[in-house]
Amino acid sequence: MTVRDEQDEAVPDGTYEPSPRRLARERYRRARTRRAFAVAAASSTVTAAVLVTLIVESPGWQRTRDTFLNAHYARLALPKVLDGLWLNLRLLAVCGAVVLVAGLLIAVLRTLRGPVFFPVRALATAYVDFFRGLPLIICILMSVFGIPALRLSGVTNDPVLLGGFALCLTYTAYVAEVFRAGIESVHPSQRAAARSLGLTSAQTMRHVVLPQAVRRVVPPLLNDLVSLQKDTGLVSIGGAVDAVYAAQIIASRDFNYTPYVVAGLIFVAITIPLTRFTDWIAARMNGRQAQGGTV
Repeated sequence: MTVRDEQDEAVPDGTYEPSPRRLARERYRRARTRRAFAVAAASSTVTAAVLVTLIVESPGWQRTRDTFLNAHYARLALPKVLDGLWLNLRLLAVCGAVVLVAGLLIAVLRTLRGPVFFPVRALATAYVDFFRGLPLIICILMSVFGIPALRLSGVTNDPVLLGGFALCLTYTAYVAEVFRAGIESVHPSQRAAARSLGLTSAQTMRHVVLPQAVRRVVPPLLNDLVSLQKDTGLVSIGGAVDAVYAAQIIASRDFNYTPYVVAGLIFVAITIPLTRFTDWIAARMNGRQAQGGTV
């Protein structure tokens, strides 16, 4: 009997029947998985118990619970925080779309070749360097309070629009660098092959380089969108009533910080699914790359 026959045998009617060795190996793997799960569950339970004990037994736990984890103020704040959250979600949708388009445009401008495009590359580089170095909170303050101070005709004073404009300015610089990294990761032979087939530089960028570059940078782009979702709360600096500012109103009125905890937990509840989706996309792309598929 050959090794193949020893491992996997076929019964006379042609149906597959695993060999005893394979069955034993699968039983061992299942037992090892169950053992690893039990050890992980036990260690997690012990760690959680230790942390809870340290917190609950601390001298200021009662005061902290009344100030940050008060069920009455949580019920009071939840409807108001959810109303403000609608503004955060709208900002995420609009600013996210603008940032993706503007970031891709800036990245393409930075990768233009030839001396004639040097002024464009220089301006795009200066924009990216400036807004990546400028703290977002300062950018929002300058937009919300500085632009109205100019008293320009036809320019809005709405803190929501001005705060969203500041978010777009800052995150476009970050996203542009992500896109540029993806564009430069495409091997030069791809461009050379496209040009040898008669494609122009613009056609090569559109049909050859950008499709590959965008697929490669999907995980970091999703990470930037997760960060944008959290930073939409900073528009409250200008007076826009979002989830954070709604929590601040209740907290300053009742001198209890539970509304901040409620707002924070809501942001976490939104962020975790986005983060897990990002991890799934990254793992899927890594798996396809390891198998030799299209990246």
